[in-house]
Amino acid sequence: MKKYLFISCLVLVFTTSCISTRNTIRNIDDTALMPALTKQNTFIITEISNNKKYGYDQDYPVNLGFLPVTAAEINVQRYFGALTGPEGQKLAYKKTDSCCPFPSKKNDMGAGILDIYEVSWDGLKEPKVIYINLYEKGKVVAPAGFSIGPITQ
Repeated sequence: MKKYLFISCLVLVFTTSCISTRNTIRNIDDTALMPALTKQNTFIITEISNNKKYGYDQDYPVNLGFLPVTAAEINVQRYFGALTGPEGQKLAYKKTDSCCPFPSKKNDMGAGILDIYEVSWDGLKEPKVIYINLYEKGKVVAPAGFSIGPITQ
């Protein structure tokens, strides 16, 4: 019985400590508008971030929460479809993990998580790791080290 009680207590401690009590994301902007779309259904992005942490740091993710979370994956395709490597190389990307729970009013459970993507292109030695937030909004720009693909409307 003591063993069962101990295991139950451990489970309770781990499950209640998984969600941070404060939001550490620094670049949320609830007034941000979703970028316009090209005919190819990619975002029109016009800037490259001056912040070297943008997209690369869990506190400065790419915030793509412009749609309900159940439909938000399309924004990941729209985002990466608008970017290229530094010399115009086509990107390859894949979701590798999720992390970093944070409180969010945009989800019935009261929490959101970040998705982690590995992004590569021809000539890149190691994939870039980009953090994506599908729950909150923010200004959408290209991370440092990326370029913006041609805009065809």
